[in-house]
Amino acid sequence: MIDPRAVVDAAARIDADVHIGPYSIIGAGVQIGRGTRIEPHVVIKGKTTIGADNHVFQFASIGDDPQDKKYKGEPTELVIGDRNTIRESATINRGTAQDHAVTTIGSDNWIMAYSHIAHDCVVGNNTIFANNASIAGHVHVGDYAILGGFTAVHQFCRIGPHTLTSMFSYVTKDIPAFVTVSGRPAEPRGINAEGLKRRGFNETQIRNIREGYRALYRQSLKLEEAIAEIERRLTEQPELKLMLDSLRSGGSRGVAR
Repeated sequence: MIDPRAVVDAAARIDADVHIGPYSIIGAGVQIGRGTRIEPHVVIKGKTTIGADNHVFQFASIGDDPQDKKYKGEPTELVIGDRNTIRESATINRGTAQDHAVTTIGSDNWIMAYSHIAHDCVVGNNTIFANNASIAGHVHVGDYAILGGFTAVHQFCRIGPHTLTSMFSYVTKDIPAFVTVSGRPAEPRGINAEGLKRRGFNETQIRNIREGYRALYRQSLKLEEAIAEIERRLTEQPELKLMLDSLRSGGSRGVAR
């Protein structure tokens, strides 16, 4: 199932039912799992592991060197899970020695055309990167996050689960779970209620998440006070745990407020 016009290094480990289209180039350190389809003109390099049932569209560049001047050729990795769709001309880089030396992408993600995932990023499961969404190095993106078209995320930011960024958002700080942001720089606009409905959250849960949002953004509380208030609600509103966890595990950029 490898087109004779493809260039596949003999040291690459390719499952027997992987499809590789013409003119694609697969390097020596690459591993590709069963059922994955690689369209024409794809380049996959470096120590890159791709799981099962992924679909990589033409002209994507997967696993090349990180775009970091500090990178001096150290052995680093890219690990991609299962059932991801990676569309035309998307670029995904390996990690750097200055972090954990690995870029990680989970499963069931939809990464659209011209999106960019930089070195040392950690992307969860079931995310959507709309066309031209770009995340800089060391960014973490939680499960079910949706990045609108042309969203740009500053390095070291953390994007919580079930969040939503509008088109052309410029994210410079952490976004807590469930929050919708827009603008340049991106500012909170409410919760991602429609996304939560689609994922099976009931009316009571969504109402509780709105109350958590109000504590964080509408009651003039300091961040520490808002975190304490959300923690106090956990016993009766357990759905707020994701929000609390995302606030507690923030990086160096601070929280968008």
